[in-house]
Amino acid sequence: MRTTRLGASALPRARGMSSSSSSSSTAGRTLPTLNWDKSFVKELPGDEETSSGTRQVHGAFWSRVEPTPATSSSRPYLISHSREAAALLDLDEGECHSQDFVNLFGGKEIASSLDLAPFAQNYGGHQFGHWAGQLGDGRAMTLGEVVNSAGERWEVQLKGAGPTPYSRRADGRAVLRSSVREYLCSEALFHLGIPTTRALSLVGTGDGVYRDMFYNGDVKLEKGAVVCRLAPCFVRFGTFQLPAVRGGEEVGLVRKLADYVIKHHFKDLEGEKGGRKYERMFERVVEDSAKLVVHWQGVGFVHGVLNTDNMSILSLTIDYGPFGFLERFNVNYTPNTTDVPGYRYTFKNQPQIFLWNLAQLGSALASAGLFDVDKGQEILDRYGDLLTSAYESQMARKMGLSEYNQDLSIGLMKLMSDCRSDMTNTYRALSQVTRMQNDGIGGEIPSKLDEVLRVAEATEEQREGWLEWIKEYQALLREDPMSAEDQAELQDATNPCYILRNHLCQEAIEAAEDGDYGPVNDLLDLLRKPFEEQEGKEGYKRVVPKELDGPGVSMLSCSS
Repeated sequence: MRTTRLGASALPRARGMSSSSSSSSTAGRTLPTLNWDKSFVKELPGDEETSSGTRQVHGAFWSRVEPTPATSSSRPYLISHSREAAALLDLDEGECHSQDFVNLFGGKEIASSLDLAPFAQNYGGHQFGHWAGQLGDGRAMTLGEVVNSAGERWEVQLKGAGPTPYSRRADGRAVLRSSVREYLCSEALFHLGIPTTRALSLVGTGDGVYRDMFYNGDVKLEKGAVVCRLAPCFVRFGTFQLPAVRGGEEVGLVRKLADYVIKHHFKDLEGEKGGRKYERMFERVVEDSAKLVVHWQGVGFVHGVLNTDNMSILSLTIDYGPFGFLERFNVNYTPNTTDVPGYRYTFKNQPQIFLWNLAQLGSALASAGLFDVDKGQEILDRYGDLLTSAYESQMARKMGLSEYNQDLSIGLMKLMSDCRSDMTNTYRALSQVTRMQNDGIGGEIPSKLDEVLRVAEATEEQREGWLEWIKEYQALLREDPMSAEDQAELQDATNPCYILRNHLCQEAIEAAEDGDYGPVNDLLDLLRKPFEEQEGKEGYKRVVPKELDGPGVSMLSCSS
């Protein structure tokens, strides 16, 4: 892996609504009786001006805002909610159907019984490798924090509820299509075991939003929506960067923010003496970031917009825009049409981009005197080994082996790349190969993998290559100390059956735009158990049709 230096600058209930509610709910709290808190606005300096007019905000991490409906006649309606996310807040699931819930999480109004202090966060960031200055929450706003019965802190944020001081030339709204995507993928990644922000609800606003999807002048009126997303906090790399880059009196804000994050989210570091706690915080972020990107690579998730303002200080997957999952295997895949000229944020590049972004965070912390540059570089230099260790461990599990075998893994990826087989279906089919290791394959590719190759239209020459690889693979499996069944069970617990394929998500979006929310909730239910074969769900394994494998489905813009 290339060494990256600190400071381097390269690189009404509708049809199909909320099917999750059909399950029995656990008694919990109502909205007013949740344990609301305001630590971010109480403990960090902010901007008390209440105007939502676009402006540069100095000396502050937040600005006061209020959700505002697009029109006075807005009639929000619940499309879907996640019972698992509601449980994180100790919220009674039945409350999700109340009018106060719909009004609050649809961005219409805050009930008088709720003592909230909504704010938009102020941050900057590097976008596509270039410093972009102040960015901030342009269409997101935090209602407050909830501390649940387990002592966990959850920041409750609306996306698409109106303008903020950071909206620049935008309107602070979100369209239904992008909101469906964020809602579903937040929960999908959680159930895949990947650190992520969560999604509590998806609410239609009842208002229209004008958008130019591909920035080509074709402006259309689309349905508006609001997603409520949850995270322990939404602090980003860019939240540290902005005061560090501005310099002067604002540099001191970096330490204040680090102290806040350590106090609430790295509590075990508070006892560290002197500047050691800041070094340990950076160490933790580097380590957890390496683990996160390995998780992504393991399931073929491609974020699409890995700017530093989209990197969580808690190493969560955050800000779901033009993301995609790798289907036909191509390491140069980017789901973002804006990224095509430079292919910066491709599947292949994600680990290196994480390193580059970590270098920018380290520079911000070092420039504020939290540790010296050499110490920051020493910590950053560990990323490569952390990444390699996590990656090799994951790949061994995906192959059902006790130890990683580089030649075997590289050989498999070359075969997938040559015939463009579906990544998810290929790995899932390997457990059948594993179970047959002692039977021999008799010159035939096992049926599940054979079907994957049939869909990929693999040539006879390519199939011969697969047969040779399978023989080598089964020989290694037989040498492994694990039993064949243990190996296969490990694989099936690591390689999912189901991912959120963009073309299936698009089908759900189109149904939702016609007022049918059943497909959205069907996908949500399916993705709750991604590692289990589900009866009658074979259609959800469908590879994207070639005619849809491009802009509009497999590739999207940042317009949302």
